[in-house]
Amino acid sequence: MTDNPAASAGTTAGAVQAQLQLEPLQNLDALEDEWGALAARAGNIFSTPEWASVWWRHFGAGRELMPTACRDAEGRLVAVLPLYLWARHPLRVARFVGHGPADQLGPVCDPSDFAAVGAAMNDGFRRGTWQCDLLIGDRLPGDGEPLIAGKVIDREASPVMQAGMSWDELLASRSSNFREQVRRRERKLAREHDLRYRLADARTLDADFKTLVRLHERRWAEQSDTFEQELKQFHLDFARRALERGWLRLWTLEADGEPVAAWHGFRIGGVESYYQAGRDRAWDRYRVGFVLLTHTMREAFDDGIREYRLLRGGEQFKDRFATADPGVTTVAAARGIRGRAATLVGSGSLRLMPTRSRRVLERLTPR
Repeated sequence: MTDNPAASAGTTAGAVQAQLQLEPLQNLDALEDEWGALAARAGNIFSTPEWASVWWRHFGAGRELMPTACRDAEGRLVAVLPLYLWARHPLRVARFVGHGPADQLGPVCDPSDFAAVGAAMNDGFRRGTWQCDLLIGDRLPGDGEPLIAGKVIDREASPVMQAGMSWDELLASRSSNFREQVRRRERKLAREHDLRYRLADARTLDADFKTLVRLHERRWAEQSDTFEQELKQFHLDFARRALERGWLRLWTLEADGEPVAAWHGFRIGGVESYYQAGRDRAWDRYRVGFVLLTHTMREAFDDGIREYRLLRGGEQFKDRFATADPGVTTVAAARGIRGRAATLVGSGSLRLMPTRSRRVLERLTPR
């Protein structure tokens, strides 16, 4: 990821920043095609207008949208800032549409423009473009300095595998023990059971999604709230939209005709993202979750993807595959006396804050 996009354009970051102008948008449908193209260049499913619109329909009721376009001096759309007013009292708090279930948010733009867009956004916030006390950047890209200048309130791992090779080439670059495990586990399962990998399509999606939820709950029980009732409907609605767009990757691993593992992810802009999974723990001795995960990697690499994102979470199994971990960072930027007071959370001055203001910021930290 380029930290100084202006340098590659043969100019300075300050010059690029000076050219960027913020322009209010009427709604989330404005600029949908251009917005979608920017999200694809970032390879970020959570930056798509489809994610934003489905999320808004489920969770945005009664709140004020504040989407903003960022354009250069020639009028070219450089970024979309899909913001909304999350809270009005006791603080006016702006956040990016889509937070909560999204693993990475922030300005929707080509990664090479992050620095310039972040600078323009910070300048706009200071000047009162969005009329808020706090601007929260949930799970911003973690490379380099945070895109939003403010207090870091959370950091999370977000490992990736750089691609540009076939699956066999990737295995050849790893240890012999790792290669042996990958191949042996699949062979053992296939030798003892009728093994089948199946990718969801329009005919099977609803049933396959139910299987995913059931297997996820079997694996995690009460440790995960990913598929609580309202979130479950949101994820199904978005899966339908993603399938229409050709982004959805919902795999089911069947043994003797029985679903034993499921993998839920997306592919956009040459990037594959592993989002959720589940498995039947009665099959743990076959490591069916691992077998299905490596199958999705093999398919992605052999299809020529440029990056496989393991997304948020520092689980140990991800370290076995990751080639880098840029992470994601949640930042709170303050404006005015009330906003600055709120960002004292975690400091010795916390006790001086009004209780309601303190609770607002405490609720913002991702769970």
